[in-house]
Amino acid sequence: MTASPDGHILIAGGGIGGLSLALGLARKGFRSTVLEQAAKLGEIGAGIQLGPNAFHSFDYLGVGDQARSMAVYIDSLRLMDALTAEEIANIPLDEPFRRRFGNPYAVVHRGDLHGVLLSACRDSDLIALNVASQVTRYEQDGDAVTARLASGENVIGSALVGADGLWSAVRDQLIGDGAPRVSGHTTFRSVIPTEKMPEDLRWNAATLWAGPRCHIVHYPLSGWKLFNLVVTYHNDAPKPVAGQPVAKDEVRLGFEHVHERARQIIDHGEDWKLWVLCDREPVENWVEGRVTLLGDAAHPMMQYYAQGACMAMEDAVCLSHMMAQYDGAVQEAFAAYQAQRIVRTARVQLGSRAIGDHIYHPDGAHAQVRNAIMKAMTAEDYYDRLDWLYGGTGMAG
Repeated sequence: MTASPDGHILIAGGGIGGLSLALGLARKGFRSTVLEQAAKLGEIGAGIQLGPNAFHSFDYLGVGDQARSMAVYIDSLRLMDALTAEEIANIPLDEPFRRRFGNPYAVVHRGDLHGVLLSACRDSDLIALNVASQVTRYEQDGDAVTARLASGENVIGSALVGADGLWSAVRDQLIGDGAPRVSGHTTFRSVIPTEKMPEDLRWNAATLWAGPRCHIVHYPLSGWKLFNLVVTYHNDAPKPVAGQPVAKDEVRLGFEHVHERARQIIDHGEDWKLWVLCDREPVENWVEGRVTLLGDAAHPMMQYYAQGACMAMEDAVCLSHMMAQYDGAVQEAFAAYQAQRIVRTARVQLGSRAIGDHIYHPDGAHAQVRNAIMKAMTAEDYYDRLDWLYGGTGMAG
């Protein structure tokens, strides 16, 4: 398996970030080959939240209408006290929010979003999609990069972008910073039919119940047919785990101290699976010649800003833009991409950790201070705090 390197970009990973990059490059006239290690292109997981910056990216990638058609537009971001069941904050996402940021806030099933991107990629003559193609190493020589696959095959291109996630083999070779940082926070996920969600909690909101060393999130999905449940607590888990089935009793263990109204959400969940959350320290460089990183391979982050997929799509937009701006001069484009993205993505990485500690999981007086500050804030106050994030600065100049 080989290809001419001239203007041909190899993309390791066929997730949301990798497919977004392939689309962005195609819209600028660049050919790409997506090398996905799985035998079939698809996404595991359930719901994800999409800030206005995600919709900026969709529009740039040419899939804005399709993305909007399958999203659920929630009315607010709602923060509840998991100990008292009292509302702490309710951030409206109505017309003033959309006017301020130029786009809505929505929630969507990850598989539905991936499907939109995949369909658009399949419609492009400039994108090749290869499965069972795990990139294990790369070599550079002059104006070409060779991706070595686990199968023993080689693929040659003019550049390689590692969009191969938290355990990126491309990152391992480029940066060599070892295993991800294990946070000790364990997340459990379930998706249930809407009729199984307690009727008095079927809110059209992304709702977060914040408690000591734990939190619970729920919101509607797929045209209100489903509810996404995500519950997280600190259990000092020592090693990474992804998608492991778990009994409901184990999920309950971290929430015995919270209000019954919040705790009942767990009882309604079925087929729970667990993930031990990991991230990495921000780095100052993720470019080596004709090789660079994107999304979780470059800047894996905790879930607390709900921005992992959004940052990967922004990366794709920025990198595509720079490739066009520098007329396909890979090394110049990659350097400009990195310069545009390093600080923004590091801010989200570090900010996600801080939110977990100071907004989602505090106890005692710390939690009381949080409640007092957040209750006193107006909608405009929240919008001002979020402007750096949802405005999309750092995507494409």
